[in-house]
Amino acid sequence: MSGVAQGLAPLRQRLDNGAIVIARQTPTHPAVTVYGSVPAGSGFDPEPLLGLASLTARTLDRGTATRSSEALAEAFDGFGVSLSLGTTRHHLTFGFTCLSEDLAAVLALVADVLREPVFPAEQVERRRTSLITSLRQDEDTPASVATNTLMALLYPAHPYGRPVKGTVETVSRIERHALVDFHAAHVGAAGLRVVLVGDVEAAKAVDLAAAAFGDWDVPGGQPLDPPPVTPPDTRIERTIVMPGKAQSDIAYGFVSLARRDPRYYAFLVLNNILGQYGLGGRLGDSIRERQGMAYYAYSTFDANVAPGPLVVRAGVSPANVRRTIASIDEEIARVAAEGVTEQELADAKRYLIGSMPRMLETNGGIASFLHAADIFDLGLDYDTRLPGLIAAVTRDDVADVARAILAPERAVVVVAGPPEGDSDQAS
Repeated sequence: MSGVAQGLAPLRQRLDNGAIVIARQTPTHPAVTVYGSVPAGSGFDPEPLLGLASLTARTLDRGTATRSSEALAEAFDGFGVSLSLGTTRHHLTFGFTCLSEDLAAVLALVADVLREPVFPAEQVERRRTSLITSLRQDEDTPASVATNTLMALLYPAHPYGRPVKGTVETVSRIERHALVDFHAAHVGAAGLRVVLVGDVEAAKAVDLAAAAFGDWDVPGGQPLDPPPVTPPDTRIERTIVMPGKAQSDIAYGFVSLARRDPRYYAFLVLNNILGQYGLGGRLGDSIRERQGMAYYAYSTFDANVAPGPLVVRAGVSPANVRRTIASIDEEIARVAAEGVTEQELADAKRYLIGSMPRMLETNGGIASFLHAADIFDLGLDYDTRLPGLIAAVTRDDVADVARAILAPERAVVVVAGPPEGDSDQAS
């Protein structure tokens, strides 16, 4: 049984303005972690202004109608709180941890940041400079180049294919008024979701969140409704030569499943067997351990509102690029043709179920879990049902989903790094 299920049950309440508050008491430590979001992610970026959502999030806490940037920083520092602001394709996210006794005051500060930002011109420029520096670092990192190119090829003309942080060119042309307009259009109460987990009674936590956000009369925008995704029907390969780099990074992927797809749990097990945790999976065992070709090799699976990607990642010597891709092809073709063994199935299910208590042993882990469960309408009791859903996966379930999605002839393969073949074998 998971950590959530072992404690007090979560409480969920929709406020009169549409905001959703979820609270769960965990009296282990005298602190509370808050994690929340509004539907204002990069999927809403206008094509000429990619990175607008990211720059908005980065500038949100740089001054409000009643507090300067310095005053906000001093107030948060006074509570020992670091406010984290971020952007996904669907959401602008925020989070912090504070002492239970300070929760009301810190919530009021965060509400001020979300509700009344003024985006001072000089702060916009500072944050823009910081974001452009980050983008230039990404442009010089083979792993980032490979992954961003892969997403663009998997999702052409789709929000999932655009870089969340934008590009140097698009961020450079974003003006302050665009941030003001984006905030006005997308950040409001109707799409707000706040999760509070820690040493405070759930009903009291809901009341404190309602005091901070309940009178917010700005509705905000609707959740992102991404268009349908059409997976590539032929193999696509791209090579981006980056002179001076010592390592080549491979990103190899497919469009997979949406989070609400009933095959999700079978694919979760399949991803674990392929190489979710690197050396323990087929990819790491074949490419790194037995053949000694890769510095790392693993797979990730990111199900979302629309079908998300399955991505195989490998870092290799340039001399081993072609052999590594051939090995990935071989493992993908083999699991699609033969499925998985009973032992692999049992080991993967045991690992996934056994990892739940670790995933839910912190307030932050619980808050993130409850937030995701609510986003996808999985219910407040999802933690109690998830082990059974994983345990019910059969070899046939895994074989069916592998055949449906994994096919080397439809893979998208991107290599970023130095010219191939000009380095010694990895060890």
